[in-house]
Amino acid sequence: MTALSLKNVNKSFGPVHVLKDINLEVEDGEFVVFVGPSGCGKSTLLRVIAGLEDATSGEIHIAGEQVNLTPPSKRGIAMVFQSYALYPHLNVRGNLTLALKQERQSKAVIEERVETASRMLGLEPYLDRYPSELSGGQRQRVAIGRAIVRQPKLFLFDEPLSNLDAALRMNTRIEIANLHRQLSASMIYVTHDQTEAMTLADKIVVLRDGRVEQIGSPMDLYNDPANRFVAGFLGAPSMNFLPASTLTPDDPREMGLRPEDIRLEGGGPIAGTVSHVEHLGGDTNVILQTQTTPLTIRLFGQHAIAPGENAQFGYDPARAYYFAQDGQRLR
Repeated sequence: MTALSLKNVNKSFGPVHVLKDINLEVEDGEFVVFVGPSGCGKSTLLRVIAGLEDATSGEIHIAGEQVNLTPPSKRGIAMVFQSYALYPHLNVRGNLTLALKQERQSKAVIEERVETASRMLGLEPYLDRYPSELSGGQRQRVAIGRAIVRQPKLFLFDEPLSNLDAALRMNTRIEIANLHRQLSASMIYVTHDQTEAMTLADKIVVLRDGRVEQIGSPMDLYNDPANRFVAGFLGAPSMNFLPASTLTPDDPREMGLRPEDIRLEGGGPIAGTVSHVEHLGGDTNVILQTQTTPLTIRLFGQHAIAPGENAQFGYDPARAYYFAQDGQRLR
């Protein structure tokens, strides 16, 4: 069964057209990530799915039922926010059980669900603590646990890791991925961080200016981007773009080269002056100033390259991407 289906969904705030003809299907058990720059409409789309905003037009189906007129509490969804949204006067157990008590679930059901969620998330030692006594990572786990105990048809995550530091983001990302595998639940996750998108998603939806640019698996989008925007958005460091005429005379196209597809090569066709080097231990990132544009080059391992040096690089032509002036991919 399809967990979520969007058909020609539009959303306007007065004269501002925010979401434009969104069509999407999320299958049962699928982890789908909405990604794109700030202002692209990804959080608005999530809120429309949740029922926190009304769609201006189009159809929203959850588990086969149209829910456009269904209030959020009746849609069978559970949402995890960036801000945790925990009740400060309730301890962890109280935060986990509140929604179940409001649903008039039996005491046995409540205890079973809280025990299961606490075990999954490692919250057993903290059940009697209050949110003020928890770290940021622990609070986010409580927020996720509050969603789990409701056993929703669809989990919605709205940039849940944005308030965490880098180490906690990585740990919590792993926890969410493991949780998805354990629950086999349908999840939609909003982020502006393409690393989160690449590492978590079964399917990525790339948004720009309220439109879907491309939908596909992380590797499909990385290896076969539909246009310049998708090619440049996914990947860290991001894809390099340069006039193809730099390497092939009289070529009007724009060329894209991923940093890892450029290699050190004495006498190679890409030449310039090293302007900056990032020594990362396992990798070395080189910023090369060519005659037309700076390029970022990712070299595996450690390299004795210093700013100010002249260097030459080569590339595999089979790994080059080409784009028309309007940004569409040329194949």
